[in-house]
Order: sequence, then structure tokens, then C-alpha cells
Amino acid sequence: MAEFLIIGGGIGGLAAALALQRIGRQVAVFERSPVFGEVGAGLTVGPNMLHGLAWLGLAEPMARHMMIPEHGGVMDIATGELLVSNRRGPVPAQRYGQPYAQVHRADLQRVLLDAVRRNDSSALHAGHALTGLSEASGSVTAHFANGRAVQGGFLIGADGSRSVVRDVLFPGHPPVFTGYVAWRGLVPMARLGHVRFFPDSAILIGPGRSLARYRVRQGELLNYAAFAESSEWAEEGWSIRSGLADLLDRYAGCAPVVREIIEQTPADQCFKWGLFDRDPLPAWTAGRATLLGDAAHPMLPFLGQGAAMAVEDAVVLARAVAAVGDPLAAFQRYEMLRRERTAFVTQASRAAVREFHSPDTRGYDPGRHRDAESLGIFAFNPATAPIHVA
Repeated sequence: MAEFLIIGGGIGGLAAALALQRIGRQVAVFERSPVFGEVGAGLTVGPNMLHGLAWLGLAEPMARHMMIPEHGGVMDIATGELLVSNRRGPVPAQRYGQPYAQVHRADLQRVLLDAVRRNDSSALHAGHALTGLSEASGSVTAHFANGRAVQGGFLIGADGSRSVVRDVLFPGHPPVFTGYVAWRGLVPMARLGHVRFFPDSAILIGPGRSLARYRVRQGELLNYAAFAESSEWAEEGWSIRSGLADLLDRYAGCAPVVREIIEQTPADQCFKWGLFDRDPLPAWTAGRATLLGDAAHPMLPFLGQGAAMAVEDAVVLARAVAAVGDPLAAFQRYEMLRRERTAFVTQASRAAVREFHSPDTRGYDPGRHRDAESLGIFAFNPATAPIHVA
């Protein structure tokens, strides 16, 4: 019987597993998909997240996969005009002790998987879709669609914004469509060799739509995420193949570089999904189970902090377990330590898209710009943040 059952084998679940292994606890990770693997494309990795990954022992492998942009910026999606410029390169590392970078999600997933597997090759269990939980004195049992029932001491729900664990523990809080549809794509830079990208990491904004783009895989691929307002979302799933014609139609009238990026996207590398949100819960912990990452605090992607908050959660949770000893008391402390920060980032992410999609694009200036750095989010270090309560 593993001490900690972790439901969800994405970035948050694997980070939690590795964090608990680091303090000498036994874990078992259960992923609903038939194999462990991260869908998706690029991911922003800020200094706060990198501090957490370094505490997990992943500084060296992460350095091999990260792209560190020299400049960041905000641009007018209609004209391509640069509205706000941010110096990146060595500056964030000098300010915060870690750089600002981008990485392919699959590369980060692989780094986490390899580390968990090295610690315990029997810890990972794919093809386990959770259907329910039950508690007895001193244990919790996870019930799966494949017929297995697995007993453990404690359980962590890290199964994303549509968390089954959350729905079992706290029913009656369904996700709500936000009015935004997202697309993601990966374009080989060889197809865009004639295009000059400055700044090398940027978000292009305008009324009702935006597009973020940056390079991953040692500069071989351009990752983009496009967001457009929509009155409804009827399709099931959060990652559905999309034809380029629909996306080009949505982004008609944009700067030529935007259309060039979309047109050069390989047909099998464009996906779409509806963005759904949930209001914060009054509590994350019930009995011997707690929530982590998007299962606890679903986060819109407009500040690029969803994965970072999950990694921060994992590190703080493990440090609380190490400091307190009793996991039940540690769950309560972890929740208390994380609630205010994650609520702030959740609300700031909601506010960011309203600014990005404002009708007054020309009026967007450095004084109005709010990002994870200007909001102070980068300055947090989950490896050194106080764990003890006065």
C-alpha cells in the first residue's frame, strides 16, 4: 500500500510524486490515459517555476531543453507594431535567481517521468480512470474504471480542471465556458526562415482575439497559442484537431506575420479547445484527500502560470509534509499556505485577457501592462517560502 495515491499523471501529478519521493515518501501515480504522455505544445517557465524544478533536482535536465528569449513584448495584432518591450536574456536570472524560459511540454513531461521512474520504477500506472473514492479508518481507496481498487494512506487529486477527484469531494461546481476558444500549433522554423521575429517571445493583442508565439526545441519549432472570443462551445474535449481555414477566418485582417504563421502550420499540428473556468472552492481538503494544481484552482492561460502554480503546489505540499510529519495536518497547512497566492494569480489571469482583448489596442502602453513579472509573481520561491506558521 503506497502512502500517497496521486490521481493524474500530468505536470502537477508528476511534480507532486517527485517532491514526495524527495522527502522519502512512497507514491503511486494513476493516469487515465493508456500511456503517460503530455499533449500540448509550448509552455512558459518563469523563475518561480524553475526554483521549484531545481528543488526537485531537475535544474540540469531542464537546462538542456529550455529556450531563453532575449526579448519579450506586446504587439498590435492588426499592425504588428511593438507596444511594450521587455528585456529577457540574463535579466530575470539576475533579478530572481532563475531565468525566464520556454519549453515544449512533452520535454518537461519526459524529464519528470524519468525522474519519478528512476526513484521507483513501479510508481507509475497508466490506463486508470478514476470513478470514485472511499475512506476507512486510516486509509483511502481509489476505484478505477478498469475494475481495480487501490488502497493508500492519503490521496492527492492532480487530475486537471475537469478533476474527477474534485467532483467526488466537492460536487456541484461544474466548469463554465468562459467565452474563449483556444488554438495551439507548432510550426517548423524552416518554414518561416524568411520571417524576422522580434521580439523573439511576444503576445499579439487586439479586440476579441490574441496570439502568443515563441520558439521551443532549441529553436527548431515555433509554438503559438491563439485565443478568440466565441459565444458558445459545443464540442467535447479540450484538444480537438482544427482545420487551418477556420483559424485563418478568425484572424482575418491581422498583421501578415500572423497569417503566415497560421498558413505554415502543418495540417496535423493545429488543435483547438474551449476554455472553461471554475470559481474557487471554499476548501481543497476533505478527509484523507486534497487537491493540487488546476484541480484545486483552475487557471486561465493568459499569464502562463498554470503549470507553475502546480509545481509550486507540489513543492510546498511536500515541504509541509516534511515539516509537520502528519500528512493530514500537512494538507491543512499546505492549503492555508497556497490559497491566497493561487487566488491572486487566478484573478490576475482573468483580468489579463480583458486587457489583451480590449477595443483600445492603440492605448495599450507600458504603464497599463500587467504580466507575471510586474505583478510580482516571479519573485516567489516555493523552495524557500516559509512553511512554519507563527
